Amino acid sequence: MINIILPVDFGDKTEQLVDGAIKFAKEVNGRINLIHVAPTDIGFAIGDMGFQYFPEVEENEIREELVQLNKLEQRIVSHYIECEHLLKQGIAKDIILDYASSKNANYIVMGSHGRSGIYDVFVGSLTKSLTKSSTVPVLVIPIHE
Repeated sequence: MINIILPVDFGDKTEQLVDGAIKFAKEVNGRINLIHVAPTDIGFAIGDMGFQYFPEVEENEIREELVQLNKLEQRIVSHYIECEHLLKQGIAKDIILDYASSKNANYIVMGSHGRSGIYDVFVGSLTKSLTKSSTVPVLVIPIHE
């Protein structure tokens, strides 16, 4: 069976990306391994007293993200596609590549918003970074308005 890694960020285009991954998984008889990489600084805030850490904020955010991952997994499974999910904190590119290696992935499926040029200079692009670093083929699904 073809192993597909599907990183999600719960942005406004996540549903379109999942639709594309479902279609691809059906075409290649694949299973989807959902992954969400949360930033390590979720519970930090800066105020009058400098940086402060609020573990309850981080716990609530992680809990909500797990709920969202479960919903996406259920949606994928409802299309008769095997699926599992993982949530980790850290540097997205490194964690996704490690996960792909651990799952013997055949593909990483990413979305592209079609931005380029100055946007990439200032913000960067996880998709662009993965396509440069991955030994696994990266399938880029165009996500447009």
